[in-house]
Amino acid sequence: MEKILDVKNATKKFGGLTANEDVSFYIEKGEIVGLVGPNGAGKTTLFNSISGVHQLTSGAVFFDGIDITKKKAYEIAKLGIGRTFQIPQTLVDLKVYENVLIGALCHTDNMDIALKKTSEVLNFCGLNQLHDVRAGELNVPLRKRLEIARALATEPKLLLLDETMSGLNATERKDAIDLIQKVNQSGISILLIEHNMDVVMTVSHKVVVLVSGKLLMIGSPEEVTTNPVVIDAYLGGKKHDK
Repeated sequence: MEKILDVKNATKKFGGLTANEDVSFYIEKGEIVGLVGPNGAGKTTLFNSISGVHQLTSGAVFFDGIDITKKKAYEIAKLGIGRTFQIPQTLVDLKVYENVLIGALCHTDNMDIALKKTSEVLNFCGLNQLHDVRAGELNVPLRKRLEIARALATEPKLLLLDETMSGLNATERKDAIDLIQKVNQSGISILLIEHNMDVVMTVSHKVVVLVSGKLLMIGSPEEVTTNPVVIDAYLGGKKHDK
């Protein structure tokens, strides 16, 4: 077993509010791990702590054997953690390829190399036909795909996906699942926040459940979705809610 990410006793407080409390889990290289829990469980806060948007109050995060607990977001990105956001952070006035190019410039200032990487990623994500389209003209599914493409252009070893399926219909979800599995098959480990349990069941090797900022359980998708405590705390008749 080789860990790509190891979160140890992660606690994050905002004044008197504890958003995450003593959360520990790890991701092995090559794994897809689902991070689930009701609204307000602290999932995005945990993403932000891992990716350097803010620092933990206590605890530690190790990425590929390196302590990244106090590193800045750009340093973490350069080490190999890419991420998307629940609300796509599309640069709407730039073209599709320019959005991806910004990600490609993470590791090089050579424009020819960055443009080559951009072209490869656009092709990989099925966006090459939209190369010169202004990003603001894209619909939600395509903006989410562009968000993944920009993250992939940073050449991540680990990709954090924050509710990639939110707002998508069944056909669009299937396309997104196919892309996520394709990304994983290329050798990239994935941690994803997802409310749709059908998606979690389909793509995840294991699932981490948060409730009220605390770790409830870690298990296989089958173990999580049949656990009475999880069903009561999270699923309970709302398993398909977005």
